[in-house]
Amino acid sequence: MRRLLALLGALVIVLALAPAVAVANDSLPHTGRVLISTSGDITVATGDQADAVIVVNGTATISGEVGFLLVVDGRVVTKGATLENIVVVRSTAELDGTTRVLNDVRTFDSNVTQAPGSRVDGSVGGIEGDLVGFAWFLAAAALVLWIGIAVFTLVAALVLAALAARQVRAAGALISHEPGKTALIGFLSLFVIPILAVLAMITLVGIPVGIALLVFVWPTLAFIGYLVAAIWIGEWLMGRSNPGMVRERPYLAAVLGVIVAGILGFIPVITFIISIFGLGAVILAGWRVFRGGSQQPTPAPAMGAPMA
Repeated sequence: MRRLLALLGALVIVLALAPAVAVANDSLPHTGRVLISTSGDITVATGDQADAVIVVNGTATISGEVGFLLVVDGRVVTKGATLENIVVVRSTAELDGTTRVLNDVRTFDSNVTQAPGSRVDGSVGGIEGDLVGFAWFLAAAALVLWIGIAVFTLVAALVLAALAARQVRAAGALISHEPGKTALIGFLSLFVIPILAVLAMITLVGIPVGIALLVFVWPTLAFIGYLVAAIWIGEWLMGRSNPGMVRERPYLAAVLGVIVAGILGFIPVITFIISIFGLGAVILAGWRVFRGGSQQPTPAPAMGAPMA
């Protein structure tokens, strides 16, 4: 596990430094060869070449040509080497007098020793600024993604409220009056649907059915269930604040419910619980319609009552 975390950290550093490497001034011929070692040493002998060398908890001895060298918790020893870029993290780097680095040597909590005659055409400096910038980029990307998902969820809830208000209220009534059965069905569906999908894929004809169940049907039901539960939360809150308040289309409940469910989702497991109740309600309501041909929804004011 520690080796895996160290390797993942090394890949993050590579991603953070990728733009700087891409605009490097000089480069060596590339062959596509990449060498990676965790808890071991790597040697690139004189006349040998590698596009990238990554060493975690080991020693990189370089005498040939290397495009990108990254060493984490280890040591770099060069002897007559030519490299494009070097990055050392919590490591030491010893550049002999016949070594040339065409671009930069970047460090993080590391020491670089240059023997007289060694040549670094770029600069020798820390990568802290690059990592901070990369962290800000990831944070901004995550925020944009979160906003996009929130807007999509809100729009989807409004569309569901517009096109299937009666069905949504019928499913929501099940959460109010049959919470135990609804939650149990929702929880069991997490296992039953994948099992049915796998069983379907046993035969060649059933493979498309199984894939459809796993890739389309299951996620779609889960998402619709989340929306149904969110709208139920909105109507429940509106019923608590103004008993008897009934609207033909639960637009306001959809907006309120999605916002409240999204806020509650910051608490671990809450989104999972909301989805379980919603998924169970959708499946149970659908099954009763399929079995009986029709289902009369429970009157909307009942949505204002707490779950029994």
